[in-house]
Amino acid sequence: MYFNGVAITLVGVLSSSLPRNMLAFRSILPIPQRSNTISFNSFTRMASSGTESQTKPEDDAYDKVTMEDIVSLCKRRGFIFPSSEIYNGFAGFYDYGPLGSELKKNVKDSWWRHFVTRREDIVGLDSSIIHHPTTWKSSGHLDGFSDPMVDCKQTKLRYRADQLFAAPIILKESGESVGWVCVQEANDADMVKDAEKQASKTLKAAGHSKKADIEAFSFRDLTTVSEDEMESIPSPGSGEPTLTVPRDFNLMFQTNVGAMSDASAVAYLRPETAQGIFINFKNALGTSRAKIPFGIAQIGKAFRNEITPRNFIFRSREFEQMEVEYFIPPGDDVWEPFQKEWIEESKAYLLSVGVREDLMENDVHEDDGLAHYARACTDITFRFPFGTQELMGIAARGNYDLTQHSEGSGKTLDYFDDTTKEKYIPHCIEPSLGVDRLVLALICSAYVEDEVGGEKRNFLKFHPIVAPVKVSILPLLKNKPELVSVARELYDKLKMRWNVSWDASGAIGRRYRRADEIGTPFCITIDFDTIEKNEGVTIRDRDTMEQIRLPIDDVIPYLDEKINAY
Repeated sequence: MYFNGVAITLVGVLSSSLPRNMLAFRSILPIPQRSNTISFNSFTRMASSGTESQTKPEDDAYDKVTMEDIVSLCKRRGFIFPSSEIYNGFAGFYDYGPLGSELKKNVKDSWWRHFVTRREDIVGLDSSIIHHPTTWKSSGHLDGFSDPMVDCKQTKLRYRADQLFAAPIILKESGESVGWVCVQEANDADMVKDAEKQASKTLKAAGHSKKADIEAFSFRDLTTVSEDEMESIPSPGSGEPTLTVPRDFNLMFQTNVGAMSDASAVAYLRPETAQGIFINFKNALGTSRAKIPFGIAQIGKAFRNEITPRNFIFRSREFEQMEVEYFIPPGDDVWEPFQKEWIEESKAYLLSVGVREDLMENDVHEDDGLAHYARACTDITFRFPFGTQELMGIAARGNYDLTQHSEGSGKTLDYFDDTTKEKYIPHCIEPSLGVDRLVLALICSAYVEDEVGGEKRNFLKFHPIVAPVKVSILPLLKNKPELVSVARELYDKLKMRWNVSWDASGAIGRRYRRADEIGTPFCITIDFDTIEKNEGVTIRDRDTMEQIRLPIDDVIPYLDEKINAY
């Protein structure tokens, strides 16, 4: 991926991942673009020994991966652990380990550079997690931020009603309905598999053959079934029709502020970061001297008391969001071009950090699937091992939020346009991305299998910009001070710029495998040619496994170009 096999020429990792000018946006700061070819005159030669024999990666490796594989890898290599594991865990909460915390930080840093640092029309914000309680009354969260919930009266388990799918069991020959199946949301194949198991039991209990020919399952989530149908639908927990009728469950975490514990002390942990942006609209606008169109960006924690947190870090009770509220003039003909540009820019960012394009799709919400305040919304979805789900949403929110907070606070949140001499409450486009979901999508995108020397190799093909460890330094022998001292000097220099690992134990091949499995893009070996012949160091590429020799003085410029893409 990173080498073209010729010692004197380097081909760019990717076409520039930096922002393009956006339709009707304020002028963007010029961005340094990568040249297609960069020549290093000081290259000596390709490494002539120790090159590994690689076969083509398995194209369908990801199709065979399960969430159990991903979870196991994350725990084994220190990416993500269950929270409070010594106390048997705490559902819906996760801790990021040594590699996971570095990966997460790199993701947030890359997003901030892309959407804030490299633009002059977006400013940053870091608002508090707890806002004045009236914030949530004005935004509608206090009254309407809920999910539909059902209880199993026998097992006492709770489920989100829109994540349980029921279907009648209908015999093909007679058209007779002999009962229902009810399965939890998953990928299509797993849902059908679970439904078939349930159907076999139901058919046998009804006096039919377990292998009777039945119609294909027509799944509906439990929010769309009638009360009469609910009386026949089995609970996934008990296998009997013991589910309650769906009812609303508010997702906000409640807390108390101050010494008192009465109603006046009630507050809430924010369920989203967006409202912190809206209530700071005037502050950010005035102090940054910005003019519309402009945006406010924020990265921060949010908390939702999910009924059934599931699918690892995809849906948890504590998570982190990266959001922009991009404020634009009102008008029916104004918002569409802005939303279109934000969809394209969001997709470009995801590709630039290594999300696989073939696993992404756009899902345009129909009118009946929109929030009451939204004019339009498009989700960028990702095909996770458990099914295709939303990764990022780009919504045209109108002026609902600023209007609500103006009314709730009694403070005007309008804008005076110097050009048109108009005063108005701006509308906004909201690109919203979950940090944890992106981390999971990157791990899934990076999962690769190939064969090296007849042995299977599993590794993570992280883009260098987000890889938790950029380089591994490998002195050929750990008991040779002359090798170790040169390696340690290079290690100390690189540590000033990136997260770099030191590995001096075991055979070189084994050390390469350890680096590959955690996604380290480059390994640098210091051998006797380095110190005796002054022939530089060997740099080995993770993806192609090709090796080049490079003078030590050229290592940092070379890695800078590879990792930062400029």
